[in-house]
Amino acid sequence: MSRDLPPLNALRAFEAAARLNSVSQAAEELHVTHGAVSRQLKSLEEHLGLALFAKDGRGIKLTDAGSRLREVCSDAFERLRAVSAELRQGSRGAPFVLGCSGSLLARWFIPRLGRLNADLPDLRLHLSAGEGDLDPRRPGLDALLVFAEPPWPADMHVFELIDELIGPVLSPRFEGFGRLENAPAKVLLDETLLYTSSRPQAWPSWARQNDIAPASLRQGQGFEHLYYLLEAAVAGLGVAIAPQLLVADDLAAGRLVAPWGFTQTPARLALWMPKRAADARAGQLAGWLKAELQPRRLPHNR
Repeated sequence: MSRDLPPLNALRAFEAAARLNSVSQAAEELHVTHGAVSRQLKSLEEHLGLALFAKDGRGIKLTDAGSRLREVCSDAFERLRAVSAELRQGSRGAPFVLGCSGSLLARWFIPRLGRLNADLPDLRLHLSAGEGDLDPRRPGLDALLVFAEPPWPADMHVFELIDELIGPVLSPRFEGFGRLENAPAKVLLDETLLYTSSRPQAWPSWARQNDIAPASLRQGQGFEHLYYLLEAAVAGLGVAIAPQLLVADDLAAGRLVAPWGFTQTPARLALWMPKRAADARAGQLAGWLKAELQPRRLPHNR
């Protein structure tokens, strides 16, 4: 009996298309064109002498033969990924590269980095900062720590950590602090509010959850990134809207206060890792993050 196998690239294209149920998504994951994946699937079907996919409306579905091959391919590729990750980690001792926003890095991660290194000395964590341009599917990142809303991408292992809470914060140094700290939330209708252009819906979303018409809010000074917005709030320049996690240390130190508490959003902080590049260190990091995060959550008003 012949021991010849179909071309590996064709099997990779098939495994991705079958797992994602989409030629387009498979092409995106493999960083090739839609046409390239289609040609690989066609060559595989010609090699085997049977159809693996059938049209299903505007999409595709697996034939019985395709379903059989998917089961074997999925298991084989997953085992290869897991073993390869273990070999890479053991042979090179490579650092685990984690992407996250600059605001999350500066305001939450760096103050806790010493504790993480002490608790997980073998992790060798390397942090890569960015603002909306980080993608763990691309070379150079092992995982991504991000606030995002479900549903989660089908090609990611997602470790959910905590719900996102947001709320208005201001410094006791703000000139209007005395009249605001004990007033109801609607007092903010008379304030010019600080905001960030990277998240323009933060104030309107908070307003709707607090029975305030978003159109009634007055937005004042804007900042390109959340980090700058929070620095402005600490400096006493006005009232900002912020995730509770990123101001927890400022609240504890009295640099900021949150007179109206925090409300939950649909987003969650989660650790994303591509399924095609499984690495046991992601689970270790997720466990550490979850333990670190839970005791530091504050009560919220919703």
